[in-house]
Amino acid sequence: MDKLNALFNVSKTLGIYGITGLCEIGGGYLVWLWLREGWGLPVGLLGALVLFAYGILPTLQTAHHFSRVYAAYGGLFILMALVWGARVEGKVPDLGDLVGAGVATLGALLILYWPRG
Repeated sequence: MDKLNALFNVSKTLGIYGITGLCEIGGGYLVWLWLREGWGLPVGLLGALVLFAYGILPTLQTAHHFSRVYAAYGGLFILMALVWGARVEGKVPDLGDLVGAGVATLGALLILYWPRG
């Protein structure tokens, strides 16, 4: 049962980070489209709303340290931003992008799951 709880906790943590990343990247992208591409104020307002949700979602994490939650998120965000670029913008990451994202993701996982007393 302990392994099942641990798996659930890991899934919940990574799921919240995934949704948080989509909100930050998606909201930022909508604001970008509004200001840089002239898509209109409604797109910008939707982006602002999505970014507001991004600010709330990390509070759902079980970790009690703001700095640890955001530090780990920063590492995972790098990977998510490259996936967004590949899927939405068609910008394929190069080897340096992939190595950097791997290092950042490893760092984020260490921050999240390093054994602590």
